[in-house]
Amino acid sequence: MFENFLEWLPKLLDGLGVTVMLTFVTMPIALILGLVFALCRLDGSKKMLAWPVAALVEIIRGTPLILQLFYIYFVLPYVGIRLDPLVAGVVALSLNYAAYLSEVYRSGIAAIDRSQWEAGQALSMRHGAILQRIVLPQAIRIVIPPVGNYFVSLFKDTALVSTIGVADLLFQGRLLASASFEYFAIFTVIFVFYFIISFPAMRGVRALDLQLEKGIRR
Repeated sequence: MFENFLEWLPKLLDGLGVTVMLTFVTMPIALILGLVFALCRLDGSKKMLAWPVAALVEIIRGTPLILQLFYIYFVLPYVGIRLDPLVAGVVALSLNYAAYLSEVYRSGIAAIDRSQWEAGQALSMRHGAILQRIVLPQAIRIVIPPVGNYFVSLFKDTALVSTIGVADLLFQGRLLASASFEYFAIFTVIFVFYFIISFPAMRGVRALDLQLEKGIRR
Protein backbone atom coordinates (compact mmCIF):
# COMPACT_ATOMS: atom_id res chain seq x y z
CA MET A 1 0.00 0.00 0.00
CA PHE A 2 2.88 2.35 0.77
CA GLU A 3 5.22 1.00 -1.91
CA ASN A 4 5.08 4.32 -3.82
CA PHE A 5 5.99 6.35 -0.73
CA LEU A 6 9.39 7.39 -2.10
CA GLU A 7 7.71 8.66 -5.27
CA TRP A 8 5.28 10.82 -3.28
CA LEU A 9 7.82 12.05 -0.76
CA PRO A 10 9.41 14.93 -2.79
CA LYS A 11 6.01 16.48 -3.56
CA LEU A 12 4.81 16.05 0.01
CA LEU A 13 7.99 17.59 1.40
CA ASP A 14 7.58 20.54 -1.00
CA GLY A 15 4.06 20.99 0.33
CA LEU A 16 5.25 20.65 3.92
CA GLY A 17 7.82 23.38 3.24
CA VAL A 18 5.04 25.71 2.09
CA THR A 19 2.98 24.85 5.19
CA VAL A 20 5.87 25.59 7.53
CA MET A 21 6.73 28.77 5.65
CA LEU A 22 3.14 30.00 5.91
CA THR A 23 3.16 29.34 9.64
CA PHE A 24 6.41 31.22 10.28
CA VAL A 25 5.43 34.14 8.04
CA THR A 26 1.92 34.50 9.41
CA MET A 27 2.58 34.15 13.14
CA PRO A 28 4.86 37.21 13.56
CA ILE A 29 2.40 39.34 11.59
CA ALA A 30 -0.49 38.09 13.73
CA LEU A 31 1.47 38.68 16.95
CA ILE A 32 2.26 42.28 16.06
CA LEU A 33 -1.16 43.06 14.61
CA GLY A 34 -2.89 41.44 17.59
CA LEU A 35 -0.91 43.62 19.98
CA VAL A 36 -1.84 46.71 17.96
CA PHE A 37 -5.52 45.71 18.09
CA ALA A 38 -5.32 45.14 21.86
CA LEU A 39 -3.59 48.44 22.58
CA CYS A 40 -6.06 50.37 20.42
CA ARG A 41 -8.91 48.95 22.46
CA LEU A 42 -7.22 49.49 25.82
CA ASP A 43 -6.11 53.07 25.26
CA GLY A 44 -8.97 55.23 26.41
CA SER A 45 -7.53 58.26 24.62
CA LYS A 46 -8.03 56.62 21.22
CA LYS A 47 -11.76 55.95 21.15
CA MET A 48 -11.92 56.83 17.46
CA LEU A 49 -9.72 53.79 16.81
CA ALA A 50 -11.13 51.56 19.53
CA TRP A 51 -14.61 51.19 18.05
CA PRO A 52 -13.58 50.24 14.49
CA VAL A 53 -10.93 47.84 15.81
CA ALA A 54 -13.41 46.27 18.23
CA ALA A 55 -15.92 45.84 15.38
CA LEU A 56 -13.28 44.25 13.15
CA VAL A 57 -12.19 41.85 15.89
CA GLU A 58 -15.77 40.78 16.62
CA ILE A 59 -16.55 40.27 12.92
CA ILE A 60 -13.46 38.12 12.48
CA ARG A 61 -14.15 36.09 15.61
CA GLY A 62 -17.80 35.69 14.63
CA THR A 63 -17.22 34.22 11.17
CA PRO A 64 -15.43 31.07 9.94
CA LEU A 65 -11.80 31.37 8.88
CA ILE A 66 -12.48 29.61 5.58
CA LEU A 67 -15.20 32.17 4.76
CA GLN A 68 -12.75 35.00 5.47
CA LEU A 69 -10.23 33.30 3.20
CA PHE A 70 -12.78 32.96 0.40
CA TYR A 71 -13.91 36.56 0.87
CA ILE A 72 -10.38 37.92 0.55
CA TYR A 73 -9.51 35.76 -2.45
CA PHE A 74 -12.80 35.59 -4.37
CA VAL A 75 -14.76 38.71 -3.35
CA LEU A 76 -12.12 41.46 -3.12
CA PRO A 77 -11.36 41.23 -6.86
CA TYR A 78 -14.86 42.68 -7.44
CA VAL A 79 -13.62 45.93 -5.86
CA GLY A 80 -10.32 45.84 -7.71
CA ILE A 81 -8.17 44.08 -5.09
CA ARG A 82 -6.61 40.94 -6.57
CA LEU A 83 -4.23 38.96 -4.43
CA ASP A 84 -2.00 36.01 -5.22
CA PRO A 85 -3.35 32.85 -3.48
CA LEU A 86 -0.34 32.72 -1.16
CA VAL A 87 -0.70 36.40 -0.22
CA ALA A 88 -4.45 35.99 0.29
CA GLY A 89 -3.74 33.05 2.59
CA VAL A 90 -1.25 35.04 4.65
CA VAL A 91 -3.65 38.00 4.92
CA ALA A 92 -6.61 35.86 5.98
CA LEU A 93 -4.65 33.81 8.50
CA SER A 94 -2.91 36.90 9.91
CA LEU A 95 -6.14 38.83 10.42
CA ASN A 96 -7.93 35.85 11.93
CA TYR A 97 -5.20 35.00 14.41
CA ALA A 98 -4.53 38.66 15.19
CA ALA A 99 -8.16 39.01 16.29
CA TYR A 100 -7.90 36.07 18.68
CA LEU A 101 -4.45 37.02 19.92
CA SER A 102 -5.68 40.54 20.67
CA GLU A 103 -8.05 39.02 23.22
CA VAL A 104 -5.16 37.01 24.69
CA TYR A 105 -3.13 40.20 25.04
CA ARG A 106 -6.04 42.06 26.58
CA SER A 107 -6.57 39.29 29.13
CA GLY A 108 -2.87 39.24 29.97
CA ILE A 109 -2.72 43.00 30.46
CA ALA A 110 -5.95 42.99 32.49
CA ALA A 111 -4.45 40.33 34.78
CA ILE A 112 -1.72 42.72 35.93
CA ASP A 113 -2.62 44.20 39.30
CA ARG A 114 -3.83 47.79 39.26
CA SER A 115 -1.12 48.69 41.77
CA GLN A 116 1.46 48.31 38.99
CA TRP A 117 -0.20 51.13 37.06
CA GLU A 118 -0.49 53.23 40.20
CA ALA A 119 3.21 52.72 40.96
CA GLY A 120 4.11 54.03 37.51
CA GLN A 121 1.81 57.00 37.89
CA ALA A 122 3.40 57.78 41.26
CA LEU A 123 6.70 58.06 39.41
CA SER A 124 5.09 60.50 36.95
CA MET A 125 5.40 58.02 34.10
CA ARG A 126 3.15 58.42 31.09
CA HIS A 127 0.55 55.79 30.16
CA GLY A 128 2.64 54.48 27.28
CA ALA A 129 5.78 54.23 29.39
CA ILE A 130 3.97 52.35 32.16
CA LEU A 131 2.59 49.94 29.59
CA GLN A 132 5.93 49.41 27.88
CA ARG A 133 8.24 49.21 30.91
CA ILE A 134 6.06 47.75 33.66
CA VAL A 135 2.87 46.10 32.41
CA LEU A 136 3.82 44.44 29.11
CA PRO A 137 6.91 42.61 30.46
CA GLN A 138 4.73 41.02 33.15
CA ALA A 139 1.85 40.33 30.77
CA ILE A 140 4.15 38.52 28.33
CA ARG A 141 4.79 35.78 30.89
CA ILE A 142 1.04 35.26 31.17
CA VAL A 143 0.30 35.18 27.44
CA ILE A 144 3.19 32.97 26.27
CA PRO A 145 1.39 29.60 26.86
CA PRO A 146 -1.84 30.53 24.98
CA VAL A 147 0.23 32.14 22.23
CA GLY A 148 2.14 28.87 21.92
CA ASN A 149 -1.13 26.97 21.56
CA TYR A 150 -2.26 29.36 18.84
CA PHE A 151 1.05 28.79 17.04
CA VAL A 152 0.32 25.04 16.90
CA SER A 153 -3.26 25.72 15.78
CA LEU A 154 -2.01 28.01 13.04
CA PHE A 155 0.25 25.28 11.69
CA LYS A 156 -2.81 23.04 11.30
CA ASP A 157 -5.12 25.77 9.99
CA THR A 158 -2.77 26.58 7.12
CA ALA A 159 -4.31 23.51 5.45
CA LEU A 160 -7.28 25.72 4.56
CA VAL A 161 -5.22 27.62 1.99
CA SER A 162 -5.25 24.50 -0.17
CA THR A 163 -8.85 25.43 -1.02
CA ILE A 164 -7.67 28.47 -3.00
CA GLY A 165 -4.84 26.70 -4.80
CA VAL A 166 -1.84 27.22 -2.53
CA ALA A 167 0.46 24.20 -2.99
CA ASP A 168 0.76 23.30 0.69
CA LEU A 169 1.01 19.80 2.14
CA LEU A 170 -2.70 19.05 1.85
CA PHE A 171 -2.92 20.43 -1.70
CA GLN A 172 0.00 18.29 -2.85
CA GLY A 173 -1.57 15.27 -1.18
CA ARG A 174 -4.88 15.85 -2.95
CA LEU A 175 -3.12 16.08 -6.31
CA LEU A 176 -1.20 12.86 -5.70
CA ALA A 177 -4.28 11.04 -4.42
CA SER A 178 -6.46 12.12 -7.35
CA ALA A 179 -3.78 10.94 -9.80
CA SER A 180 -3.04 7.59 -8.13
CA PHE A 181 -6.34 6.88 -6.30
CA GLU A 182 -4.27 5.84 -3.26
CA TYR A 183 -6.24 8.03 -0.91
CA PHE A 184 -5.78 5.91 2.19
CA ALA A 185 -1.99 5.71 1.95
CA ILE A 186 -1.38 9.32 0.95
CA PHE A 187 -3.69 10.93 3.48
CA THR A 188 -2.35 8.64 6.19
CA VAL A 189 1.15 9.91 5.43
CA ILE A 190 -0.11 13.50 5.57
CA PHE A 191 -1.86 12.73 8.86
CA VAL A 192 1.44 11.46 10.28
CA PHE A 193 3.37 14.50 8.98
CA TYR A 194 1.02 16.90 10.75
CA PHE A 195 1.06 14.86 13.94
CA ILE A 196 4.85 14.42 14.23
CA ILE A 197 5.24 18.20 14.02
CA SER A 198 2.22 19.25 16.10
CA PHE A 199 2.60 16.78 18.98
CA PRO A 200 6.16 17.75 20.02
CA ALA A 201 5.17 21.41 19.66
CA MET A 202 2.19 20.88 21.96
CA ARG A 203 4.37 19.10 24.49
CA GLY A 204 6.88 21.93 24.31
CA VAL A 205 4.16 24.51 24.98
CA ARG A 206 2.97 22.46 27.96
CA ALA A 207 6.50 22.20 29.34
CA LEU A 208 6.97 25.95 28.94
CA ASP A 209 3.67 26.57 30.71
CA LEU A 210 4.79 24.45 33.66
CA GLN A 211 8.12 26.26 33.85
CA LEU A 212 6.41 29.64 33.86
CA GLU A 213 4.01 28.48 36.59
CA LYS A 214 6.98 27.43 38.74
CA GLY A 215 8.67 30.79 38.11
CA ILE A 216 5.54 32.70 39.11
CA ARG A 217 5.18 30.68 42.34
CA ARG A 218 8.73 31.55 43.31
